[in-house]
Amino acid sequence: MATGMALFPVVTATQLDAQAEAKKRSDDMQNQPVIQGLAAHVRKRWDVAKTSKRDLEERMVQCLRQRNGEYDPDVMASIREQGGSEIFINLTSVKCRAATSWLRDTLLGSGTDKPWAIDPTPVAEIPLERVQALQAQMEQELMAMMQQGMQPPNEEELRTIAMQMKDTASRQIQEEASERVSRMEKKMEDQLAEGNWAKAFNEFLDDVVTFPYAVMKGPIKRRRKKMAWNNGKLEPVQVIRNEWERVDPFMLYWAPWAWDVNDGFVIERHRMTPENLQALIDVPGYNNDAIRTVLNDFNGGNLQEWLWTDSAKAEAEGKSTTDATINDDLVDAIQLWDSVKGSDLLDWGLTEKEIPDPALTYPCEVWLIGNTVIRAVLNYDPLGRKPYYLTSYENLPGSVDGKGVTDLCRDSQAMVNSTARSLANNMGISSGPQVGVNVSRLPPGEDITEMHPWKIWQFQSSDYGDSSQPIQFFQPNSNASELLTVFEKFSSRADEDTMIPRYMTGEHTPGAGRTSSGLSMLISNAGKGIKQVISNIDQNVIVPAIERLYQDNLRYSDDPDLVGDVSVVARGANSLVVKEAEAIRRNEFMQLVLTNPMAQQIVGMDGAAELLRSAASNLNGNVDRIVPDRKQISTIQQQQQVIQQLQQQLQQVMGAAEEAQSLLRDDGRNAPQPKNMLPDGSQVGGRESNMMSPRPNGV
Repeated sequence: MATGMALFPVVTATQLDAQAEAKKRSDDMQNQPVIQGLAAHVRKRWDVAKTSKRDLEERMVQCLRQRNGEYDPDVMASIREQGGSEIFINLTSVKCRAATSWLRDTLLGSGTDKPWAIDPTPVAEIPLERVQALQAQMEQELMAMMQQGMQPPNEEELRTIAMQMKDTASRQIQEEASERVSRMEKKMEDQLAEGNWAKAFNEFLDDVVTFPYAVMKGPIKRRRKKMAWNNGKLEPVQVIRNEWERVDPFMLYWAPWAWDVNDGFVIERHRMTPENLQALIDVPGYNNDAIRTVLNDFNGGNLQEWLWTDSAKAEAEGKSTTDATINDDLVDAIQLWDSVKGSDLLDWGLTEKEIPDPALTYPCEVWLIGNTVIRAVLNYDPLGRKPYYLTSYENLPGSVDGKGVTDLCRDSQAMVNSTARSLANNMGISSGPQVGVNVSRLPPGEDITEMHPWKIWQFQSSDYGDSSQPIQFFQPNSNASELLTVFEKFSSRADEDTMIPRYMTGEHTPGAGRTSSGLSMLISNAGKGIKQVISNIDQNVIVPAIERLYQDNLRYSDDPDLVGDVSVVARGANSLVVKEAEAIRRNEFMQLVLTNPMAQQIVGMDGAAELLRSAASNLNGNVDRIVPDRKQISTIQQQQQVIQQLQQQLQQVMGAAEEAQSLLRDDGRNAPQPKNMLPDGSQVGGRESNMMSPRPNGV
């Protein structure tokens, strides 16, 4: 032990005074009518919610047992009463694992893909300042034409020029929007990575296949510690960041009359450690004095909500039921999202300035631990939405919850288990002969419980003249063939109920599945069923969650790149076939552009670079280091133009120099001839000409 380290915390008088002052402020706040009214309202909603969810909770516990390969207690008691095998063929777990893997491969891919994208709107709006700049530009051009004495264009020509300028501006704005969207996506990806989106989404997919519903939550603002450089040192710093989490389906409650999570009140039950509470200190909206009061009363034992699901869930998960219910290291916090009447808020002490219309309802968020309210604020979302995104493997219209894989294959699982138990019992009974013994013919002390080869049996005559055989052997019938047929029938039925065929887990498939093309066709057909599940996740979870993050950035971030009219697109439902088809078409088009000179001239360097960037984005590498961006390409093009101009000028100079050298070289041969010089070099009328010219005959 280090020298000077205290075994017990030492509290100074100043700290005691500060704690007492904080306790007094917290008590004063808790005694306010509005806080007491909110606390009573939370308790009332909590009683309604947990009572109405009782039947659903029983089904959820049954789903958990079925996924873990355990019988319900009443079924196990009946089996043990009858005796025999207690075998459990965990068909449900196989289907759940296959469904989870299928969903993860489709929605997450190799890990670099994301199941969402942000696209700019098809028609970008031209800002007012850009319109005014275009008008000023047109006026300047008209003034320049008039000053040069040129004839100004007529009305039709002016309209044509204006439309051309507008189209040019629209294309420029659309390109700028695409660049902003690209930067926006990278920032949001970074936020999701820091906020544990991937971990929460993986756990969420497990819940989708196991329970009647699954829940994602976010963005949640929390204060966290992280290591950062500060004045040349690596030190821990406190940051407030957006986080995402999977919500345990057992911990979420909603209004019994709601058909959507946003149509009524929602309650989330939190089991919190002291560290969880400390992370809420200094977070906007939470009362620090109330949190410190709860921390001081943490070990009192009166800050937990006792529910039967705690022990049932722990037992199904193989945990200690005592630790799940009685644990001084945890407290229960009730988080209520609800719309409260304005008249109630006025009765509880709020002013008319805060509540302008008593007839309206106001969305609010209240946290209650024991009898202490640690947070009471109006819902920060302008539309009053709750930060919960809920969906099911199979949605049921008009109901918040739906069905999971465990629900869909429950009957098939029960029949498979029943058949397996009967098969095991029948195989045990028919594995050898059964023996019938007439005990009246056995002598005293004869052991009839042991039988082995070459055993000698002793018999005695019957006192009653019984002539029957003292011992008989008979062989019970084996029904294994019939039971196996029933077993296979209901195993196949589970494929249809869950839309997860067995060949998706690598099992041998007869018929069309024996060939690669046949198996590909079967997988393609099976994908039609899973597409509906992916569509549920896209519409109910991914799109609203990403939209919520984008809107949160617009409201609270100063980054100018996060301003613009965009739409969030979910790519999960189309990724089963579209990704491969798009990759094939993209590669074919890229080969056409890179190998065809005419296509290269039409597309240009910018278009070819975009194709290469799109192809390189699927690789594990820095795309910017592989393919330059548009500004770099523009610089390269300008440099190439300058080089081409210099080359042309150099060629012209070289051509002139060659022409001059040719003239100098051929100066004697190409010099002007005298007028009396013949082509052969002779001179007309000269002496040389007379001597060398042929003479006429006879002269």
